Amino acid sequence: MTKEKIPQKIDSVPVSMPVAPNNLIGAMAPNAKPMVNNMMGYNAMPKQVAEQKMEAIDFNALKTKLEDFKKKVTKKYSFVTAMVLLAPQAAPLIEEDEQLPKEVVDSRPMHLVVLVPEEQYKEIPKIKPEILKLAKETKENIWVHIKTEVDLWNYGLDSKFDMLDIVSQGFPLFDKGFLGALRVASIHKTLVLRKFDKYVASYFMCGSLVRGTATADSDVDVFVVIDDTDVKRMNRMELLEKLRAMIYDYIREATALAGVKNILNVQVSLLTDFWQRVRDVEPVAFTFIRDGIPLYDRGVFIPWKLLLKMGKIKPSAEAIDLYMKQGDQTNEFVKRRLLDSMVDIYYGIVTPTQAMFMLAGETPPIPKVIAQEAKKILVDKYGLMGEKDLKILEKAVHLFKQYEYGKLKEFPGTDVDKFLKECLEYNKMLKQLRAKLEKKMQAKNAVELHSEIVKLLTIFFGKKPESTLFKMCEDNMIKKGKLQSRFSRVIREMKIVDKKAKEGKMSFMEFDSAKKDMLEFISALVEYGQRADIIKTSKGTMQIRYGNRTAELVLLGDKNFLIEGKDIKKIEGDKIVASTKEEFEKVLQENQGKLNTQISDKVFKVLEKTLGSFEIGF
Repeated sequence: MTKEKIPQKIDSVPVSMPVAPNNLIGAMAPNAKPMVNNMMGYNAMPKQVAEQKMEAIDFNALKTKLEDFKKKVTKKYSFVTAMVLLAPQAAPLIEEDEQLPKEVVDSRPMHLVVLVPEEQYKEIPKIKPEILKLAKETKENIWVHIKTEVDLWNYGLDSKFDMLDIVSQGFPLFDKGFLGALRVASIHKTLVLRKFDKYVASYFMCGSLVRGTATADSDVDVFVVIDDTDVKRMNRMELLEKLRAMIYDYIREATALAGVKNILNVQVSLLTDFWQRVRDVEPVAFTFIRDGIPLYDRGVFIPWKLLLKMGKIKPSAEAIDLYMKQGDQTNEFVKRRLLDSMVDIYYGIVTPTQAMFMLAGETPPIPKVIAQEAKKILVDKYGLMGEKDLKILEKAVHLFKQYEYGKLKEFPGTDVDKFLKECLEYNKMLKQLRAKLEKKMQAKNAVELHSEIVKLLTIFFGKKPESTLFKMCEDNMIKKGKLQSRFSRVIREMKIVDKKAKEGKMSFMEFDSAKKDMLEFISALVEYGQRADIIKTSKGTMQIRYGNRTAELVLLGDKNFLIEGKDIKKIEGDKIVASTKEEFEKVLQENQGKLNTQISDKVFKVLEKTLGSFEIGF
């Protein structure tokens, strides 16, 4: 191992807690927010560590230098799980734990931990010389520690929680996912302890990570046990709910700080409740104790684990009876769930059937009478549903009524399978029915809208051929500005829409757009008719054309109105001001419907001042 040292830059470190270099934090989690200094989790570090001067290392630059070393190691030993450089502040801890010689400690090396799977434990004596050789070639002062994942878990079982922290929050050179998962749990633990450490009896990790079966994106499972034995100001459940909410809130923050995508699953339990589960050897609690690794413990979890290993934790007679009863209740549970399945299938038939009624423009019937209405509308009226499909709907309604009245006590699994198959076939039919119904309703709606437009034009221009009515609308309404010019396109496309709708060649979106245009055209014609009724007379009105716009001037003596589409204004003094339909009708009523046939020069001056150049028509 080389004795060359990295150029030193001396920084002072607070006595209370060693400071993690900012570049270390940034490299740990490239997308994470910077962590505060006391988030590094080096619990109970010796005072002399905090007091000694530390080297400030540019870990990002160092990572670049060690890139070739990492590639050689991982290529030759593909089973390597992770490689992590420990922060300088962690050196005294690992040097003491590993009992390194004084001359090595005095050389102040950087410590690199290489993790390998437990099954490769016997290979460590063979691979260590080669890795040391590769480390020496880097010309950096590096001390290599090769450990298995079990070695790390033993730190937790030996209550050396600070050792787990310094590894999890070191600078990763290489990671298959193990370090990231451990890091998010370690950060979450630190956040929780920082807020209310006196309430936390134990914080331990379990699941696939500690069993050695985790993948890079596996969930991280942790359990927090809350000490409720000395709670005076609130009851136990209030304490649990309050702390549980805060502990869950920290999940998002810990995940962001760790910069990982692993989902952190946290379970929270009161100490007294968990102890009862342990005493009863409840399977989940049993598994947690058997497989779990403490990241923090106040003398609770580790004694449980030891007692379990010694065979001292045995189920009580009450626990045995409780679990036996679970077997007796199985039949009832299954019957209940099979009945629930029948109800789910019932709604899977009835609800989409109601959607078909809505598509047909009908009010969706209540479930009790849906079968009768389906026969009336979908079978007899539109001829879209067959008798076979109707029987499935009738069966669903009948079964639910029997269930609702308490007459149906059970529904066997074979019946569930058969009913589910019928439901799937029924829904397949409904999808085909929907396509047919959409085409049928398109043709029907197209004919109705076309007919409505022709009917309105007949009111305006009298009974004439359709083509003549459309031409008169174009010449007398659209071109003269009484209706918007875009309605010319609606008139041109109406026959195309009719034809395509009847042939079923229009998409739902295409027809919906055409339908919207025709409805707007109908609305414009109705509004025009209403305006025409208001100012209906052969005298007392005149057309005012200005620019590309046309308005109606209604003469009512002292009060005269200018009407353009929905916009109603009145001439007041030497100005034209906004008015309303209600005000116009009130003035017209006061005049007993009589319009004035005389107009003063003053009105023309106001019009010219406001509108500019204009023409008069009658």
